Amino acid sequence: MSSIVLRSYWRSSCSWRVRIALALKAVEYEICPVHLVANGGEQHGEGHQKVNPMRELPVLTVDGHHIAQSVAILEYLEEAFPQPSLLPSNLTERAVVRQMVQIINSGIQPLQNLRIMQALGLELGVDKASQVTWSRSRIAFGFNALETLVADHKGTYCHSDQLTMADLCLVPQLYNARRFSVNLDLYPALLTVEQNLLNIDAFRGAHPDAQPDAPAS
Repeated sequence: MSSIVLRSYWRSSCSWRVRIALALKAVEYEICPVHLVANGGEQHGEGHQKVNPMRELPVLTVDGHHIAQSVAILEYLEEAFPQPSLLPSNLTERAVVRQMVQIINSGIQPLQNLRIMQALGLELGVDKASQVTWSRSRIAFGFNALETLVADHKGTYCHSDQLTMADLCLVPQLYNARRFSVNLDLYPALLTVEQNLLNIDAFRGAHPDAQPDAPAS
């Protein structure tokens, strides 16, 4: 039996993706909270840098081996725990799901994360309101593309009626979009899929509010 530890932050969307995958695949693991804000950000501490020099979350440690970058972790889990599969069997359809994943993973999430927001303020002198406006526009740009792609391929979920990695990325990104006051009425396909996903125990259990390091409400 492998020893698996997930270094996570309750509101990290990338950590959230991995928590959903672990739940869907019924993988037992221990969670190790890393606070991204307290004490200047615990991800910058020497201990965390040793497991991920990029100073980011999540990090999955399997029998002492550290795996960072959420999509790389999802791909590892897909290979290590192949059932239930989070990718279609058809090669072209697998590529479409990965395209959806990368719209979020590369085209949306990095442009509104904490490090970018801090850089806009500290390095470029952008005030907080302007930072939020800029990030909101980047989220909307990516969602415009994702809405079109999902509308063309969705069934119950982002791609047909099979849960895929795209669904794991969508729910956390919609949560973030609400934090930035993005007008989600423009994305009916995404919202329909989200409602279907939120009926699934694995998605509810991975929600930030359900995490051990979530602030008391």
